[in-house]
Amino acid sequence: MTNDSGRIGKTDGEYNVCQFFENGWYEYTRRYVSADEAAQAFKHYTTNIASRVGIVVRVIITDGGDYVNAEWKFGEGLTYPTKDTPVEG
Repeated sequence: MTNDSGRIGKTDGEYNVCQFFENGWYEYTRRYVSADEAAQAFKHYTTNIASRVGIVVRVIITDGGDYVNAEWKFGEGLTYPTKDTPVEG
């Protein structure tokens, strides 16, 4: 769902979810959404049929500063954060 601001999703926030395909193309599936909505979308796009068969090869969550907050790769699973990634706060 796109609104007049060009944002995709139900809420205004700072997180984006992007999926990358085996052919090198990519698409943002969520733009400027809340952390909860980004996490739900990330879970969906890393467990759906396209990701299980390798059509989708990478999914990331980025924040407003364009930093990667989570990354999943086909054949590897969750690659970031790892259990050794320091937690701030």
